[in-house]
Amino acid sequence: MALDAFNDQTLSRRAMKAELLDAETELKLAYAWRDERDEQALHRLITAYMRLAISMAAKFKRYGAPMNDLIQEAGLGLMKAADKFDPDRGVRFSTYAVWWIKASIQDYVMRNWSMVRTGSTSNQKSLFFNMRRVQARLEREAASTGESLDKHQLRQMIATEIGVPLTDVEMMEGRLSGSDYSLNATQSTEDEGREWIEALEDEGDQAAQIVENSHDTQQLRDWLVSAMGALNERERFIVRERKLREDGRTLESLGTELGLSKERVRQLEAAAFTKMRKSLENQSGEVRHFLA
Repeated sequence: MALDAFNDQTLSRRAMKAELLDAETELKLAYAWRDERDEQALHRLITAYMRLAISMAAKFKRYGAPMNDLIQEAGLGLMKAADKFDPDRGVRFSTYAVWWIKASIQDYVMRNWSMVRTGSTSNQKSLFFNMRRVQARLEREAASTGESLDKHQLRQMIATEIGVPLTDVEMMEGRLSGSDYSLNATQSTEDEGREWIEALEDEGDQAAQIVENSHDTQQLRDWLVSAMGALNERERFIVRERKLREDGRTLESLGTELGLSKERVRQLEAAAFTKMRKSLENQSGEVRHFLA
C-alpha cells in the first residue's frame, strides 16, 4: 500500500475494507515473504493489518502530530515488523507487529515534539509517554484521601512508579512544561520591539580581538620569514616541504629527491630548526616553540 498516495481518511477506508486473515493464512503469507520474498504475500499481510496500525496511530493524536504523518509512521513500523517477523516462533503476526508500530510512532512523536531533542533512551521514552498520566493518577489518589503532595514528593512518587531516577523526572518535567518559541519573535508588543535573536551574545571574535589576532598573526609571519632567511636554500626546501605543506613530506621521499639518506635529511632539518630558533630569540627576546 503506497502510504503517501492517500490522506488519512482514504487510508482508513481502504484499511477497513481489507481482508481479515485467519492464523493459517497469516502463517502462509509470512513464510512466503520470508523464504521466497514474495511481494504479493507481503502486500496482503501489510494491507490486512493496516487497520491495526491506523488504530494505534489514533492513540497518539493528542501529541499534536498530523494524523496522516502518524499513520505513515505506523505503516513504516508495520513494514519493519513484516520484514523481521519469524513465523517459526509460533507468535501471531499481529502480536509481534504491535511493538514495531508503537516504537515507530513514539520515535516520530519524540523527534517532532520539540526542535530540542527530547531524548531516545528507554527511561526518557517511558517518562515522555507516561509521566502526565501517572502524575494525574497520583494527584487524584492523594486528593481522594485529603493528602497534599508538594512538587518534590510528587516527582519522587513518579520516579518510583515508572522506575526511573528522580533526576530524569525533573529533566523531563522541564522539557514538557515549555514550548519552542521563534527567535524572531519580538520581546514586546510594540511594533519596533527587538527580536529575541538580537539579545543573543555574539560568540564570534569582537573587533578588538580581531585586530589583536591579525596583529599577532602578522608578527609571527614576519618572524618566520626572517628566520627562514637565515637558512640556506636546501634547508629552506626541507623545512618548507616538511612543516609548511598541508601534507608534510616524509624524510625518505625528500632523501630520494635530494640524493641523501633519510638520516642525513633528518640532521639537516634539525640544524635548520636550531638556526631558526636562534633567529627568533634574537628578534623577540624569548624562545618560540611553535616549530617543535
